[in-house]
Amino acid sequence: MNPITNFIAKIDQQNLWEKQLVVNRKEFIKVKGSIDTNLYFVVSGSLRIYVLDDFEENIIRFGYKNNFIAALDSFISEKPSDLYIQAIKKTIVKVIDKKTFMTFVESSPANIKIWNTLLENLVFQQMERERDILTSSPLERYKRVLTRSPQLFQEIPNKYIASYLRMTPETLSRIKKS
Repeated sequence: MNPITNFIAKIDQQNLWEKQLVVNRKEFIKVKGSIDTNLYFVVSGSLRIYVLDDFEENIIRFGYKNNFIAALDSFISEKPSDLYIQAIKKTIVKVIDKKTFMTFVESSPANIKIWNTLLENLVFQQMERERDILTSSPLERYKRVLTRSPQLFQEIPNKYIASYLRMTPETLSRIKKS
């Protein structure tokens, strides 16, 4: 069992999930201006995290089966954020609140290590993505995401992937065909 699977199994064994939510397609877990200090574990389905900029949606992150997802800025700061979390398709998530989760994390050095590894990976992925958006061509961005997260292309519709990659759906379609 890998460390993250073990981590989740411990949360399950200790019955720490506050609840399980069924989120229908296009329903929101979080909207702009709200505080959300929950951490979500995706059991099935898919979600997107995005911000609105002059009525344009800019997707920051996706969550699909066996992923943790959160409005990380609000989770950390416990303040309102501009992020939206919306179901792309019918999604089931397990919910754990920050206080319960952090008590669990701090209960053992192994849990702290796994949490730190998760955060380090998240920071690294975000930095890699930021660099790609600023310096890479659409084709290079596509190839990197395909290499990094091939499951994304099975779980998420192309129009959302295009937004995430900062290109039009038509550009993504052309790249995929070539």
